[in-house]
Amino acid sequence: MPTVGAMPIPDFVVQLRAKIGHDPLWLPGVTAVILKDAEVLLVRRSDNGNWTPVTGIVDPGEHPAEAAVREALEEKGIRCSVEALVWVDVSAPITHVNGDHAQYLDHAFRCTYLDGEPYVADDESLEVRWFPIDRLPPMAPLFVERIVTAVEHDGPTRLT
Repeated sequence: MPTVGAMPIPDFVVQLRAKIGHDPLWLPGVTAVILKDAEVLLVRRSDNGNWTPVTGIVDPGEHPAEAAVREALEEKGIRCSVEALVWVDVSAPITHVNGDHAQYLDHAFRCTYLDGEPYVADDESLEVRWFPIDRLPPMAPLFVERIVTAVEHDGPTRLT
């Protein structure tokens, strides 16, 4: 299992970890591919310095589409609306640097920018900015694929 850098942990996960320790935990996640004209909003993560779309963990009882909108506003200062669920994916099992084992059910959404100026609103990101879709910074192929899937989305949701 790959080891992942340290990121802030939601309170509900901290409470679960107090009961289950480092045992595997299945968590719903979101990727918000926020589009404005021919640009996509990306963040440079503080744990590993990599560029990604906006991502996050869905809170208990929260709809994944609402989580995508919340993550964009709380962490990046951007208001957006969800257009479509474009891809549902299951991550490989991972091990975080603190020893926690997890696996994520990711919901990738195509989102439309509404307003706001992007800024780093928490310690999860080092930088946030718009990039032309045809000139993305180096990033993990999976995130490039999620962006391409969102940009080209037309039809049913991709299930993998």
